[in-house]
Amino acid sequence: MLKWLAVVLVALLALLQYRLWLGEGSVRELADVGQRVENLEAENAPLRARNERLAAEVVDLKTGLDAIEERARNEVGMVRSDEQFFWVPDAGDGEAAR
Repeated sequence: MLKWLAVVLVALLALLQYRLWLGEGSVRELADVGQRVENLEAENAPLRARNERLAAEVVDLKTGLDAIEERARNEVGMVRSDEQFFWVPDAGDGEAAR
């Protein structure tokens, strides 16, 4: 009787060890999932940073006039009515003409 109990316990232990190391939800599978998570986090990091920059720009455009004024100056070349515009050519342009 004791011999059969020992055989059953060893078989049960072997089955549990198999499931722990090789079965569904095993240590190997957990390591694979962890690696996939790390890879996806690495892919998402630049996208999160871009989204944060875009969200900050949207908030700035909605709340402040500074961003709108900066875009108008840089992209369209607008000047305020109380300003004077002076165009100063680059030194590199004068050197190339000589």
